[in-house]
Amino acid sequence: MTRNAKLAGLPIGYAARAALGLGKRIGGRSAEIVAAEIQQRTAEQIFRVLGELKGGAMKMGQALSVFEAALPPEIAGPYRATLTKLQESAPPLPARSVHQVLVRDLGENWRENFSEFDDRPVAAASIGQVHAATWRDGRRVAVKIQYPGAGNAIINDFNQLSRVGRLFGVLLPGLDVKPLLEELKNRVAEELDYEMEAASQQAFADAYRGDPDIYVPDIVAGTRHVLVSEWMDGTPLARIISDGTREQRNRAGILLARFLFSGPARAGLLHGDPHPGNFRLMNDGRLGVLDFGAVDRLPGGLPPFLGRLLRIMHEDEPSITAVESELRAHGFLREGIRVDLDALRAFLSPLAEPSKVECFRFTRVWMRGEATRILDTSTSNISRKFNLPASYVLIHRVSTAGIGVLCQLECEGRFRAEVLRWMPGYLDEPDGDERRSLPVG
Repeated sequence: MTRNAKLAGLPIGYAARAALGLGKRIGGRSAEIVAAEIQQRTAEQIFRVLGELKGGAMKMGQALSVFEAALPPEIAGPYRATLTKLQESAPPLPARSVHQVLVRDLGENWRENFSEFDDRPVAAASIGQVHAATWRDGRRVAVKIQYPGAGNAIINDFNQLSRVGRLFGVLLPGLDVKPLLEELKNRVAEELDYEMEAASQQAFADAYRGDPDIYVPDIVAGTRHVLVSEWMDGTPLARIISDGTREQRNRAGILLARFLFSGPARAGLLHGDPHPGNFRLMNDGRLGVLDFGAVDRLPGGLPPFLGRLLRIMHEDEPSITAVESELRAHGFLREGIRVDLDALRAFLSPLAEPSKVECFRFTRVWMRGEATRILDTSTSNISRKFNLPASYVLIHRVSTAGIGVLCQLECEGRFRAEVLRWMPGYLDEPDGDERRSLPVG
C-alpha cells in the first residue's frame, strides 16, 4: 500500500467506525460508550499508520506524542508503547541506499573516513537514520544519513495530513492541528539541511562544554545529507518515562527544563523539538541532547516580555487587564478583538502554575485537567482569538511540548528557581560562572 493510500485510509476507517457506532446507539448502547470506542479505535489507527511511515507523517506522530499525557487513561494506556516506538524508530533504509548517499556526499572513497561502519541502523526517525561507526582517528561516532527524497515526501505528507486533520480532534476534542502542521512544514527546509544542523549542534556543544549536567556531542563532519557526531550512550528518555525510578524521572525533568530555558541565554538558540526521542539520561547523570534540525535563533535570549507576563501571572491577584495590555502590545491580540478576562486567566495558567510555587509535581492527571479546562468551549474561544506572532511560534511549541514531556515523566522538582533563573524581565540573571555551577533541585 502506498503512503498516500495509507493516509487516505484514515478518514475512511473513521467513517466506517462512526457508521457502526450509530448502529450500536440505535441498538441501545450509550452514546458515551460508543464515543469512547470510536476514539480508541481511531487513535490506534492514527498512531499505527503514522508509525509505519517516515517523512511528515512520522514527524507529525512525534509532535503528537508529547500530548500523550493529556489523553484519558483508557485511551493512552493501550498504545503508550506504540508512542515510545514512534519516538525512537521507523522502517530502516536498505544498506545499498545508505551507501549511495555516502558516495554522493563523502565521495567514492567514503569508507576511508571510517575504521568501522555498521550498515545496520541503530535508530531511525522522520527524515534520516543513524548508524554506529568508528572515525578514522578512533572516536566512536553516530552517522545520520538523510533518506533520499525526504523533502518531497514530507511536503506531500503534510498536504495529505491537512486533509484529514479533523481526525486528530478525535484524540483531543478541541485540538486544532492546522497551526502545528503549518509550523512543522515551515521548518522542513532547515531540518533537511544537515550543514545548518551541524552548525546549530556545534554552537550548543560549545556553549555546554564542560557542563556537569548537560551534554551535547561535538560535530565531526557534516554535509547537506550526512551528519557525523561523537557517539553518546545513555538511556532514552522514553524508557525513563516507562521504567525509570522516581529519582531518574525527577533528575531528567529538572535537567530538561534547565536545558530548554538556558539554551537561548547560553547558546543564543532554542532547541525546537523536545520530544523524548531526542534526549538520553547518561550513566554519569548528565542529560544528553540530540537532533538540532529545528532551532529558534534568539541571540538576545528569551524575550523579556515573557518574564513580565509570568511575573503578573504569579501575583496572588493577577491583573488580567495588565496581561491583556502586554499581549496586545506584542501582537497576540489584534486591535478590535475582545476577550473574556477570566477565560484568558484560565488559558494562561498552565504555563505559569509550575513556576509559581517553590516545588511542583508534573502529572498526567494535572495535564488532563488543564487540557480539559483549556479546551472547554468558553476558554477555547480564547485560542481562536489569539494571534501567535511568527517570532513566538517555536517558543510556544517548545513550552507546550516541554510541559507534555514533563508530565509524561511525572517528575517533581524546584522548577520555579530553574525557570526564573533564565527568564529575562522577571529577575536579574546570574553571571556566567554562577550559571555553570547550579545544583540540581
